[in-house]
Amino acid sequence: MATVGSTSPSSSSFPLFVLLLLLLSSHAEVYSSSAASYSTTVKFLPGFQGPLPFHLETGYVGVSESEDVQLFYYFSKSERNPKEDPLMLWLTGGAGCSALSSLAFEIGPFNFRIEEYNGSLPTLLSNPHSWTKVASIIFVDLPANTGFSYAKPPVAIQQFLSNPFYVGGDSYSGLIVPAVSLEILKGNEDSVKSPINYQGYLLGNPTTDGTQDGNFKIPFAHGMGLIPDELYQSLKSSCGGEYQNVDPNNEMCVRSIAAYEKCVSGLNGAHILEPSCPYLSPKPEEEFFGRRSLDETSESSLLLTSEPSLPTIGCRLYEAVLATRWANDDWVQKALGIRQASIGKWQRCVQTNYTREINSSIPFHVELSSKGYRALVYSGDHDFLVPFCGTEAWIRSLNYSIVDEWRPWLVQSQIAGYTRTYSNGMTYATVKGGGHTAPEYKPRECFAMFERWISQKPL
Repeated sequence: MATVGSTSPSSSSFPLFVLLLLLLSSHAEVYSSSAASYSTTVKFLPGFQGPLPFHLETGYVGVSESEDVQLFYYFSKSERNPKEDPLMLWLTGGAGCSALSSLAFEIGPFNFRIEEYNGSLPTLLSNPHSWTKVASIIFVDLPANTGFSYAKPPVAIQQFLSNPFYVGGDSYSGLIVPAVSLEILKGNEDSVKSPINYQGYLLGNPTTDGTQDGNFKIPFAHGMGLIPDELYQSLKSSCGGEYQNVDPNNEMCVRSIAAYEKCVSGLNGAHILEPSCPYLSPKPEEEFFGRRSLDETSESSLLLTSEPSLPTIGCRLYEAVLATRWANDDWVQKALGIRQASIGKWQRCVQTNYTREINSSIPFHVELSSKGYRALVYSGDHDFLVPFCGTEAWIRSLNYSIVDEWRPWLVQSQIAGYTRTYSNGMTYATVKGGGHTAPEYKPRECFAMFERWISQKPL
C-alpha cells in the first residue's frame, strides 16, 4: 500500500482485487493471529432509535502478505432484492477520508440529525434516499490509517459473487476507481476461481487530471459570473489557457491571476452558493493538486486540534463535527466491532504520506472504453474544486460519438440536471445545484439518477 497507483494502465498494482476476493470468495482464509479476522453484524447503533431497518456488517480485511495492513469496511445489503441487485465497491475521496463520510453524509443508509452538539451522543436517522435501496454497497476505509483502518479478515460474502458488480467513488477517487476497475478485469483474466461479474464504474465530480481540472477553474468562474468579461479575456490572452504552472516572468498573467484570486477568495470551493467554513482536514484542493490552488479561499486548513475554529451549526461541514463525536464514542466503536487500541482518535480525513503515481486517469478511461464497459460520470454543477466544464472536456477528448444528445433529466417533473450518452457506454450527467459530493447536496435527485442508471434505464 505504498502507492495509490501507477502511471499506466498496464502496470497498476492494487491490493483492492485481493480485498474483493477476500470479501467475495468462499475460500477466504481465516488467520489465527492475534488480529484474527472477524466480522460484526450490527443490529443496533448508538444514536439510532430501535433496531436498524437495514443490514449492516462491519469487519477487517488484511491485504498485505503479512496481514499487517488491516482495512476496515462497512457492508450494507440492498434493501430491495440483495440476491439479484448489483453489488458496488465505493471508494471515498480525500485522499484519506473515511468511508463514514460516504456512508453517513452521501449515499449510505443513515444520516446524522443536524442539531447543535450538547454533549450527548449525536442522533442517527434513516436516509430515505440511500443508494442501498437498490444496490448492496461495500464502503472501505482506504488507505491504511484512514478511518478505522490501520497498519500493524476476511468475510465470505459468497452469495454475491454472481451479482453485477460496479466500482464507484467521488472526488479524489476519480484517480483510483478506473485503475481499480482495470485491476479487477486483470484479476478476472488471471484467476482460476469464479470471476467477479464486473459491469462498469461510476464517478462523481472526479479528480481526473490535476492540471486540466485546475485550468478549468477560470472558465467556470467566468461562466458563473464570478469574474468579469474583461478579466477573463485578459487571463486567456496573457496566460494562454495555462493557469496552473504560470511563468513568474509573465507579468500580465501574474497580475491577472492575482485579480482573479481577489474575486474568488471568499468562496466555498465545494459549493459556491454555500457559506465558507473551516475544514476539519487538509483543504481538498491541496490534496487534489499538491500545491496551492489558484482560488486560495479563506477557509482554514484545520485539523481537529483547532477546536475554537470548528464549523458551526450553520455550516454543512457541521455534520463532520457530529460524526467525529459519534465515531469516537466507546459504545459506538464497540457496536461497530472496532479493535481496541488499533487507532488513536478517529478523524474524518487525515493527511496521507502515500506517493501519487497517477497524475491522470484519462488513459484508464480510454482502456475501459475500449473494452465496452458501462460508466456513469456526474458533476454537481456548483462545484469549484473539480468544475463540470473540465470533466466535460476530458470526456470529449475520448472522441466517442454521441448517441443521446444533451437534454434535461427530470425528477418529479422538475429539471434535476442535464445528460448526454456516448457510444462507448458512458453517460454523463450534471446535477443542478449540486456541489462537490453531489448526493450530499441533492440526495433525492442523485438517488433517482443512480437507480435509473444501475437498472440500465435512461436518466
